[in-house]
Amino acid sequence: MNSATRPAMLTIYNSLTRTKEPFRPLVAGKVRMYVCGMTVYDYCHLGHARVMVAFDMVVRYLRARGFEVTYVRNITDIDDKIIKRAAERGEKVGALTARFIEAMHEDEQALGVLPPDEEPRATEYMPQILDMIVALEKRGYAYRAPNADVYYRVRKFGPYGVLSGKSVDDLRVGARVEVGEDKEDPLDFVLWKSAKPGEPQWPSAWGPGRPGWHIECSAMSTTCLGAHFDIHGGGRDLQFPHHENEIAQSEGATGEKFVNTWMHVGFVRVNEEKMSKSLGNFFTVREVLKAYDAEVVRYFILASHYRSPLDYSNDSLDQAKQGLARLYTALKDLPAAQVVPETMWEEQFYAAMDDDFGTPAAVAALFSLAHEINRVRTTDAAIAARLGATLRRLGGVLGLLEREPEEFLQGSAPAGFSAEDIERLIAARLAARKARNFGEADRIRDDLKDKGIVLEDGPGGTTWRRL
Repeated sequence: MNSATRPAMLTIYNSLTRTKEPFRPLVAGKVRMYVCGMTVYDYCHLGHARVMVAFDMVVRYLRARGFEVTYVRNITDIDDKIIKRAAERGEKVGALTARFIEAMHEDEQALGVLPPDEEPRATEYMPQILDMIVALEKRGYAYRAPNADVYYRVRKFGPYGVLSGKSVDDLRVGARVEVGEDKEDPLDFVLWKSAKPGEPQWPSAWGPGRPGWHIECSAMSTTCLGAHFDIHGGGRDLQFPHHENEIAQSEGATGEKFVNTWMHVGFVRVNEEKMSKSLGNFFTVREVLKAYDAEVVRYFILASHYRSPLDYSNDSLDQAKQGLARLYTALKDLPAAQVVPETMWEEQFYAAMDDDFGTPAAVAALFSLAHEINRVRTTDAAIAARLGATLRRLGGVLGLLEREPEEFLQGSAPAGFSAEDIERLIAARLAARKARNFGEADRIRDDLKDKGIVLEDGPGGTTWRRL
């Protein structure tokens, strides 16, 4: 199916309006999207991976639907956590962030996450950050406090709370001023922090210092995409206060609507608690990839809807491995062929994805197609091959099924046991069968199965795959 000619029926759940809405970009056929990226003071955990994979899926699908997408995902390379971690390790801030940016890129590549079109870093956008604070000050939204910090007047921005659904009066209850702060109101948040000994600092109209976290994203997003753009996304934990404050800053500074559609990715949970570094219940991407193939992890993330909680467990990843193996098994031994046009499975797939990027139903369509391939492969190999081409193409829209089936199914051999060792045993089993020594042939097969290797006999000979 030529997705570029499909009617514009895509709907997206908008966190701002709390409803699914038909997606209509500001400029027909073009999408400008900003996603809050990593704060680079440690390795990425599975919660970060979910955000990266989810919005990679969104970008891939929008492009498959024929949209021209400009995707911006920032890097926060200066904030309190980074400074604290660098001090703890006796390391310069720049060296710490460079190391973890490189590690983040390695994790993304492993998970099949395409690079964003632009990847702005906060430290490279200091002039734009300062300009936005000046604009806020001129419009009465920002003020310099006696402690030399610059704050945002939350009560001056009437729509504050529109994204989170929180009222200013409700937020005021229980709000407090931290020691050393000189806010006009406890709800006010910092735009510029005055310099402290030993911390990175930049010159400004209010004295040397560094930006607050929230203003960084407002400056980077509007610089890269304009004052008003289509989609802004991130993890659900950023909805308040980070994204709420972005709206207040950006619209306060420009006087224009900031973003049309807000998208938020659900939490990854361990034992029904959010996975987070503060709780100490997180697993880094690198730790998980030591035990599981990266494509299995990507499949695991996409098999759940991006807005739903995602429960992490070894059992869940094992099930993901089995599910992905079923899809690759359907593609095994199929020759190259042209895609079958306009199949019912393709219609099911696009209908699912058009409904707020419904990957669970889209994956179900892939399994239905795999079942049909297995049904017809012995009776009509040509049709099976064409359906296999369709399965590959639809899987590719999600960043799946882009390897050779044997590569995935065989995976890595057990420790101390190479692929060459397996092939030698397969040859020994074949020789035993030719000699009618079926007991020895069965022993070799069972020994390999004990090691997690399954042999499959077919017209073209014997192949193997991981159990």
